[in-house]
Amino acid sequence: MACIYSSSVSSISTKLNFPSISNHKPKFFCSLGGAIAEPKAVNATEPLLLDAARGKDVERPPVWLMRQAGRYMKSYQILCEKHPSFRERSESVDLVVEISLQPWKVFKPDGVILFSDILTPLSGMNIPFDIVKGKGPIIFDPIRSASDVEKVVEFTPDESVPYVGEALTILRKEVNNEAAVLGFVGAPFTLASYVVEGGSSKHFSKIKRLAFSEPKVLHALLQKFATSMAKYIQYQADHGAQAVQIFDSWATELSPVDFEEFSLPYLKQIVDTVKRTHPTLPLILYASGSGGLIERLPLTGVDVVSLDWTVDMAEGRRRLGPNVAVQGNVDPGVLFGTKEFITERIKDTVRKAGKGKHILNLGHGIVVGTPEENVAHFFEVAKGLRY
Repeated sequence: MACIYSSSVSSISTKLNFPSISNHKPKFFCSLGGAIAEPKAVNATEPLLLDAARGKDVERPPVWLMRQAGRYMKSYQILCEKHPSFRERSESVDLVVEISLQPWKVFKPDGVILFSDILTPLSGMNIPFDIVKGKGPIIFDPIRSASDVEKVVEFTPDESVPYVGEALTILRKEVNNEAAVLGFVGAPFTLASYVVEGGSSKHFSKIKRLAFSEPKVLHALLQKFATSMAKYIQYQADHGAQAVQIFDSWATELSPVDFEEFSLPYLKQIVDTVKRTHPTLPLILYASGSGGLIERLPLTGVDVVSLDWTVDMAEGRRRLGPNVAVQGNVDPGVLFGTKEFITERIKDTVRKAGKGKHILNLGHGIVVGTPEENVAHFFEVAKGLRY
């Protein structure tokens, strides 16, 4: 089949040929030239992203970007001048809603993710912290012993973070089902890494020392996070989140055998708990640098696995198997390239992902300094694609 593409992406639809979802050997995009394909009207009552996550037929891959609300946007920079504290920006209902909607108003992505942080629940678990510009997260009293773990309380979202529920409820009304409203949480091992290390880390020596010398202490902490994050996902879903992404950013610092002990069981526990009360809620798992763990990620029971850019999409899809959807995985650095280069990388990723069960995204969050016009181009191209 022929297709046409021009820089005026919003006015055309790029038609693509794909193998079936059960056979992910990449074929090729149709050659340029020929008739313009007419976009089909979307009749689904659910947002496109939810249909793709559930394996339903869709006309194109839905698209949103991690960190799509944030520092690369001029509107966000202006807001930060008035509200310099990240905690204030992420814990005020009005500011959370305004920031979450900034990319929605400009780019109209298929997913609108709550502006928050994976560490937001910590205060409600008796773990004081702050996020300092230029330094990142700071845990005031790092957890290093059994007595420290005993002081950690299970999270009660409606008491500790009512602003999250209020913001999600408002976002659902504002977005009006034209896109999926996304919530997110941190995974137990990643949260434990922050609170044991005392913040970000390069070598993760403190949490590995705890894991390999006092595993019972770490397991006790991981269990508290697993119970709390399951409750947090349920809370977000009850207040408007239509899908929730679980970030296990640091799980890939573990060897496969240690992942199976310190991360996988707790992720599975969260998924099993949530699915008992919210069986149709799509759950997405993202773990950066997960190339060595790909086959293990679907064992968590999530609906979608988000791959980073270091994994070839065709290989990742093949290794994940046909029963889980995939998200990703364009290199965020691509957005510093030319518009032609961005277009080709989008097409390459979508081609390799195959038809259906794919949510187009970056392989990590948008990088500070990314040209806003290139982000606009990314969305224009993505929304102009057709299977």
